[in-house]
Amino acid sequence: MRAIATAISLLLLSMMPLNLLAEDGPGGISDLGHLRHLPNGLPFPNPTGFASTFSTTGRIDLANEFFQDLGANGRRCVSCHVPSAGWTIVPAQVQSIFDRTRGGVIDDPLGLGAIFRTNDGSNSPTADVSSLAARRSAYSMVLTKGLIRVGIGVPATADFELVAVDDPYRFASAAELSLFRRPLPTTNLQFLSTVMWDGRETSVGTDHCNIAAEGGKCFASIHFDLAVQSNDATQGHAQAPNPISSAQREAIVAFETALATAQLWDEDARGLRAAGANGGAEAIFDQAFYYGINDNLGDYRTHAPFTPNVFDVYDEWSHRQGGGTNEARRAVARGQATFNSKAFTISGVAGLNFNSPFNPPLPASFQGTCTTCHDTPNSGNHSIVAPLNIGLADASRRTPDMPLYTLQEKCVALGDGTKVAGPSCPVQTVTDPGRALISGKFADIGKFKGPILRGLAARAPYFHNGSAADLGAVVDFYNERFGAGIVGKEREDLIAFLRAL
Repeated sequence: MRAIATAISLLLLSMMPLNLLAEDGPGGISDLGHLRHLPNGLPFPNPTGFASTFSTTGRIDLANEFFQDLGANGRRCVSCHVPSAGWTIVPAQVQSIFDRTRGGVIDDPLGLGAIFRTNDGSNSPTADVSSLAARRSAYSMVLTKGLIRVGIGVPATADFELVAVDDPYRFASAAELSLFRRPLPTTNLQFLSTVMWDGRETSVGTDHCNIAAEGGKCFASIHFDLAVQSNDATQGHAQAPNPISSAQREAIVAFETALATAQLWDEDARGLRAAGANGGAEAIFDQAFYYGINDNLGDYRTHAPFTPNVFDVYDEWSHRQGGGTNEARRAVARGQATFNSKAFTISGVAGLNFNSPFNPPLPASFQGTCTTCHDTPNSGNHSIVAPLNIGLADASRRTPDMPLYTLQEKCVALGDGTKVAGPSCPVQTVTDPGRALISGKFADIGKFKGPILRGLAARAPYFHNGSAADLGAVVDFYNERFGAGIVGKEREDLIAFLRAL
């Protein structure tokens, strides 16, 4: 099964031979007439099994605008959101695409090689890409960590200023900071409450509102946000000179919101829908979601109290008897229980313990579980707009390939009421200011949304900056940051659960 699925997926979606990528004549694949769609449930291999995607339309339409060249540099949505990589990108595939397109020099009919463009694919827009070796260096962040460079400047109205930059690529400034981030998956969007890591595509509106105790702010619909984002991405990443049409935006949104992706088969637990389990992508369509579901202060619609039992996908496996596959399935169930119920101390989190919209404020320290933040049932993202700073961008976690930014709050009031930075004003040093570059608020430095957790096995590395190479590193981060104490067999079980999502 693995050999067949691997051959199919790599042929279709990124592992085509160089001569085919370059071929433009009869029998080549530049005419995708025989690849007009992918069947629902096609298994794509990943390091621990297979993931698959289903669409409510019955198949994955490769003729959709999502796969079309609507810009000016050859990019499509699929260039950074590849079906075989959980609808994002992963380093191994990016490296293969680099080799087969010589770093984007050889055009391919699917536009996968167009990820290698200097506007945001390279470490700096001024990087030297004149030779193969130069391109390999220029695109090192996307090649090694699957990171795209997002360029955002400090807002003119920000209550802070950028006072120091340490950019290994010698480009970033207050006019445009270089922010290296993982492309978010364009699947399972039925669970979205926030669009983009920093929420920059989440618009103010009247479609849904936070309750008064959580700030009371109101937002536009996710459909509206995704339509705006589809155009912004086409004009930004794909460098289209003009906006795409409303019909094109709607076609992309309809395609994306019809998709569900999840792990289908695990190398230890085997079939993830077997023996009463509810894994795999198809079950996602039946999962209820609305803004504020299972919120920490109570469900927005039903007013039921928050429950930490967010995941029940593998409840039935907790009772399996025997060794082998059944032991592996019990491990997944135990890991699910750990995710739901393992208590640890949550403190020092901007957006929760301080600098938060909560009124009255939450305690500076309290007991919680993974699901305190990952509260959406059987999805694991936050069900409302709630960016948090858990320390991922802290200077102490910087690696040499990341820029470092020192930001200082404007805390000195002048006679005309304006504020400026002064020697005694608070300072934060981070690799990515996150939400602060959108809100202009010093209090939002380092805040990001929590992502949807389905299909994790297909899309390492993890976190917004790709700092966790695998799921074990994710668990280790929470142990280090929060003293979660998830070690030994419990750690192994939690990893087994996460990779089964």
